[in-house]
Amino acid sequence: MQQGQVQLHTAGNLLGELAALDSDSSLRRKLRQYAAPDLLVIDEVGYLSYSNRHADLLFELVSRRYQHKSTVVTTNRAFAEWGEVFPNAACVVSLIDRLMHRAEVVRIDGDSYRAKEADEREALRKAERAAKTPGSRSRKALR
Repeated sequence: MQQGQVQLHTAGNLLGELAALDSDSSLRRKLRQYAAPDLLVIDEVGYLSYSNRHADLLFELVSRRYQHKSTVVTTNRAFAEWGEVFPNAACVVSLIDRLMHRAEVVRIDGDSYRAKEADEREALRKAERAAKTPGSRSRKALR
């Protein structure tokens, strides 16, 4: 069984790279490159806001992959809030429509795993410090 190609990009890097291209031929070539993998993961959509041009470029990429290749989009925003991510972009409704058609939407409602790991590291550090100075409490008690 042949394994497929997977690419992971942050939305900021992907859209910034596409928007920076100054010729139609280089833009078409880069869009073909992003449209090619069997699975494309676009991470962090919604952490920044983007121009109409960025929205158009994402729409073009999603349209090229639509019903042909799998695309995963991670976002911290509900689709109803994407108008804030892509303000004044006319294509937002069509973009969401293509993403949602036949999609498996996974909603994660909970604490950040990064915050959880930070809390666990802090607890571990406190325990290690307490273990290194076992006599510190007894010295204080003697004073």
